[in-house]
Amino acid sequence: MEYREFGKLDLKVSALGFGCMRLPVIDGDNARIDEPLATAMLRRAIDQGLNYVDTAWSYHSEQGEPFVGRVLQDGYREKVYLATKMPSWLVKSQEDLDRYFDRQLERLQTDHIDFYLLHTLNAGYWENYLKIKVFDWAEKKLSEGKIRHLGFSFHDRYEVFDRILNGYDNWEFCQLQYNYMDVEEQAGRRGVCEAAEKGLGVIVMEPLRGGRLAVQNPPAPVAEAFSRGTRKWTMAEWALQWLWDQPEISLLLSGMSTMEQVEQNLRSAERSGIGSLSEDDRETIRQVQQAWSGLAPVPCTSCEYCMPCPNGVQIPRIFKLYNESVIYDRQQRGQNAYKNDLSDDQRADNCVECGQCESLCPQSISIIQQLKNAHAYLSGGTA
Repeated sequence: MEYREFGKLDLKVSALGFGCMRLPVIDGDNARIDEPLATAMLRRAIDQGLNYVDTAWSYHSEQGEPFVGRVLQDGYREKVYLATKMPSWLVKSQEDLDRYFDRQLERLQTDHIDFYLLHTLNAGYWENYLKIKVFDWAEKKLSEGKIRHLGFSFHDRYEVFDRILNGYDNWEFCQLQYNYMDVEEQAGRRGVCEAAEKGLGVIVMEPLRGGRLAVQNPPAPVAEAFSRGTRKWTMAEWALQWLWDQPEISLLLSGMSTMEQVEQNLRSAERSGIGSLSEDDRETIRQVQQAWSGLAPVPCTSCEYCMPCPNGVQIPRIFKLYNESVIYDRQQRGQNAYKNDLSDDQRADNCVECGQCESLCPQSISIIQQLKNAHAYLSGGTA
């Protein structure tokens, strides 16, 4: 196992961390973890040198933390840094902070959490935490030794990330969605670099974009781009090694569902290292990025020059949903997001065809027609 620096902290973490969100389950029931197999997987990884285990209140329908607590018995708790997270969506008061945290200690059968995160921070959760003075609470837990290191996980725009990162002086680490296709999404590469420059440990989640960067039969342009590289890696290894190549990354979390995935990722981690990619490797990834992006029906870069729409249509968000649904062949997921994440007046059929957006678009996109295409596809048609 390779080990890496963790920001300014005087400790080393394994290049690979075990994310306990996608453990094997029985009969497709997310609440019924296949405990014999999952236990063997997690302990195998720890026996091979993995020393960072990540869980959360909500994982596996709230069965994840109790399971991890059981697995880390028999001396395994002492071998790892244990991470879990405050369920931000449930917290309304400081009393809630104590209630959920104390319950987590019980579930995990431990007297302290090594790495504690405020979970899935966005603008709304951040404002609520400031209102209830979360840092007064957290610093008390830190002084008592019940929390050893405080950080946050993040899902929002870069501007919100910057506000949170600079809104508290004593962050020690952060956890971000980042992979070779999310270089400019959410906090993105800018957020990774900014956090590292401030001395935070940077943990990457979704290194395979929920498995989409590890499909066995990728679209032909993507497969062709990979075939031009000199490495004969799997798609998953390409994605992981691209991250491990970057000095700003402290560790990446992989949600593993089979023993085969554990073994493959352990072998990949053994081969990892900062600056280990050749220029040919990096060029391969650039071509793969272009190949994936070339599958998008709309060449939108989310520059937002078209915004605000005078009629409230969320043009870049709609095109992003449309593009990703087509690229990764996930129409149903895109339809669900279109229905649930956008209000009626924000959807594409609210366009009145005034043309203001098209006059401002630097990509010269036929926005009016593409909104019609997107709406047809995301509402159940084919576009």
